[in-house]
Amino acid sequence: MIIRLRYNKLGKIRFIGHRDVARVFERAMRGAQVPVAYSEGFSPRPKLAFGLALSVGYESDNEYLDVVLSQDTDLEQLLAGITKTLPEGIGLLEVGEVQRGQTSLMEAVTSCDWHIDYRCADARGVQEIADSVERLIAADTVTITRERKGKTVEDDIRPDVLSAKVFMKPEQATGRIVTELSTERRSLRPAELLSALDSNVDVAKLRRVHQWISHGEARIEPHEAVVSRAAHSVGSAS
Repeated sequence: MIIRLRYNKLGKIRFIGHRDVARVFERAMRGAQVPVAYSEGFSPRPKLAFGLALSVGYESDNEYLDVVLSQDTDLEQLLAGITKTLPEGIGLLEVGEVQRGQTSLMEAVTSCDWHIDYRCADARGVQEIADSVERLIAADTVTITRERKGKTVEDDIRPDVLSAKVFMKPEQATGRIVTELSTERRSLRPAELLSALDSNVDVAKLRRVHQWISHGEARIEPHEAVVSRAAHSVGSAS
């Protein structure tokens, strides 16, 4: 049996890295006595497969983890058991069964939606960033410098910015960039998008809100691709 966990990562726990999150779930599943399958060999490891890594300091409303179990398990009981063992800031939202043979999470996700909250000294600065985003969207090419295999390369990231718009609160000198970034060529990170703007952005909070899988002409989220699922609402960190 393969299960897919959907969880959020909010608040102070956003400052722990991807490997630490993996260890959190390994401990949580041991505590909940989840029958996780292990690899063979001299150093057996639990069969866990995370989706796209989330950078340290970023929050997320929808993260995913696939787990291979050694036996079939009731999803409702599993959901309740793991929820009790997770630390504050990581909330288990849903557990579903995945059909064998599905594409891995890393390969399946084609784009992500992001909210980038920023602040400025005044309303003028908020508008300048909004104008900068509009210029980026209107451009035919947007080139940034990246490191690849120890070499500096120039990449056009414009095809990877699928959408971007700004919602402003000039009276509070704050704004939010709402953007969808592709993961199909080389995943475009929010920090790389910000580096391509011709205005400096003072980021207050950065959150991944959706992950998308192409499904014919439509798109679905990874938790919609499961066979059956158990879900409940959990508290979130502010």
